[in-house]
Amino acid sequence: MPGPRRPLIVTADPDLLDELLRLAAAGGAETEVAPDPAGARSRWTGAPFVLVGIDQAAACLRARLPRRARVILIGQAGTITPEWHTAELLGAENVAVLPEAALWIVDQFHDRPARPVIARTVAVIGGRGGAGASTLAAGLATTAVRNAFRTLLIDADPLGGGLDLVLGWEDVGGLRWPALTEADGRVDPPALLKALPHRGDLVLLSFDRAELPGVPSEAMAATLHAAQRARDVIVADLPRQLDAAAVLALQAAHRTLLVVPAELRAAASARRTADTVREHCENLAVVVRGPAPGKLRPRDISTALHLPLAGTIRPEKTVCQGIEEGLAPTATGRGPLAALCLRLISDLTGTELKADAA
Repeated sequence: MPGPRRPLIVTADPDLLDELLRLAAAGGAETEVAPDPAGARSRWTGAPFVLVGIDQAAACLRARLPRRARVILIGQAGTITPEWHTAELLGAENVAVLPEAALWIVDQFHDRPARPVIARTVAVIGGRGGAGASTLAAGLATTAVRNAFRTLLIDADPLGGGLDLVLGWEDVGGLRWPALTEADGRVDPPALLKALPHRGDLVLLSFDRAELPGVPSEAMAATLHAAQRARDVIVADLPRQLDAAAVLALQAAHRTLLVVPAELRAAASARRTADTVREHCENLAVVVRGPAPGKLRPRDISTALHLPLAGTIRPEKTVCQGIEEGLAPTATGRGPLAALCLRLISDLTGTELKADAA
């Protein structure tokens, strides 16, 4: 479980940083510090509030960090007055001038709002192409919704064929990635979830049939920020070749599942993927998909990858037939895949779920 989120300070000005750390100590708060937007990006959406030093305001604006609540632009007297326009563009709710605003800043550190419930996030990655990661991701999302969890399913693999097809949602209206790309990820979080394709408590963000070279990191950050406080579960289907958006999803994930066919070459390919994923999410486990032509056991794959075994997937003709007919995986709640997804969602959410929950 990740620890409590800390306020984020973004500045490379040593004098300003020293003063803000002193004020944080006076308010009884521990902080995260980033010298620039690159260092702040991974912590930008999760921090309870962000203090942006005037020295980094323009840089944060150029970096197109997603809009979020509780951004404070701060600087010393005489350095901040001309930057009101930048503050507005950055989405800063307040502009604080030191030393006059020192007591108010201490209050911000001291009176931090109770940490909101953060959605439990699981990332799914295929150890090789065609491993079955998209089917597992769709099954996890469907299972979560069947058990009364408000769920967002993110399709972040541009070469995955489209999770809307796996769910049978290709005709469901709503925004896809290209629309968010045009908006540079600058969308109002509550409005974003309402604008995406949805049925009941399941919301989907996927690709359309148009060409899109990748997922913009700004759109991914905005989506995660919107969902972390409005959903109970987030499931992200990620590409093996990690881009900036996939890294953001991995850093937000409480657990990552690597889907690996029970084949020697697939295990060798998955080893490289696992090494890369570990850099961003330590809670990594393997799901082994049969059949095993060479009689490799799931435990053999787990041992070879030095990963815990989260479960196995057996061939199910009914799942494949259901997808062809527009029926989402695990929609009936029956079969080995449904049982595996139920256990994985139970572990993710820390709740005891039963097979007859639907």
